[in-house]
Amino acid sequence: MTKLSFEKRRVGKTALEVTTLGLGGASLAGIFSAVPAEQARATVAHALDVGINYVDTAPQYGLGRSEHLVGDAIRERRGDAILSSKVGRLLKPVKAAEQDKGAWVDPLPFNQAYDYSYDGVMRSFEDSLQRLGLNAIDIVYVHDIGVSTHGAEANKPLWAQLAGGGYKALRELRDSGVISAFGLGVNEWEVLMDAFALGDWDVFLLAGRYTLLEQTSLHPFMSTCIERGASVVVGGPFNSGILVGGDKFNYAKAPDDIVAKVRAIEAVCKDFNVPLPAAALQFPLTHPAVCNVLPGPRSPAELDGILDWWQVKIPAELWTALADKGLLAEGTPVPHTAA
Repeated sequence: MTKLSFEKRRVGKTALEVTTLGLGGASLAGIFSAVPAEQARATVAHALDVGINYVDTAPQYGLGRSEHLVGDAIRERRGDAILSSKVGRLLKPVKAAEQDKGAWVDPLPFNQAYDYSYDGVMRSFEDSLQRLGLNAIDIVYVHDIGVSTHGAEANKPLWAQLAGGGYKALRELRDSGVISAFGLGVNEWEVLMDAFALGDWDVFLLAGRYTLLEQTSLHPFMSTCIERGASVVVGGPFNSGILVGGDKFNYAKAPDDIVAKVRAIEAVCKDFNVPLPAAALQFPLTHPAVCNVLPGPRSPAELDGILDWWQVKIPAELWTALADKGLLAEGTPVPHTAA
């Protein structure tokens, strides 16, 4: 496929400009089913070849595997890519019998330990540079802090680590020019409102909470991002697969009410001759806070399918029709109302 022309949007108040379509590195590390290393590297290379300039990875993904593979793919063409990784987990080598693989099929031989402290953030950042084989990361996210990952009680001391030193570490990294932007990468928008109380952030990677199916983060989170000059990267635009013909929503079997809503949305899309996945992929960008949509294809062929959906022309009337039928949350920006 030839190089495509992607719109670029600025990340918060920084000088970074990312293509509105990015590449997420979780699936490439083999979640639920294996992805051969060469296939993973080829997917990253293909993304860069077609003009995507934003790639996201994390220590958690394959317990280091994703960072190694992403580093391999972009090392010789670093200028083509804006790269993000994450802090909050340190990887400790373990024997095979002691490893907690989680959902990773073929992870590297490590277990993860949570650490959001000043020293933990700095150590995590340095470790990521080593795994990537690079001398710079552009964006750093605090990964999976919050109640949904840790539970209410266990999250309290971890949040205290972030408030007591982790946030300071991120500010130092950015203000000294080591990184260009920082934020949080989570699945729940509520913790991001707590984060605003700690200070300013450049960008948030929010998975699944601002999609064609769910706009629970619209108020107060997305509106606060506009007020505070922070951008949003939307991960999980297909809500675990339910918007591309799967039966999963939020990593579990979709309940009946969700299935019914998806069918209603799909019926409107059919009226406009627009594939549901194309609408799902492009919908988040109707919000002015969103700078990027971040799907996670597992192969160059899957990426080509995403690119086909990306190039579907969607009439503004489709979004209006969804809003008129009550299938979008009240106040959702669509082209006829967007600022």
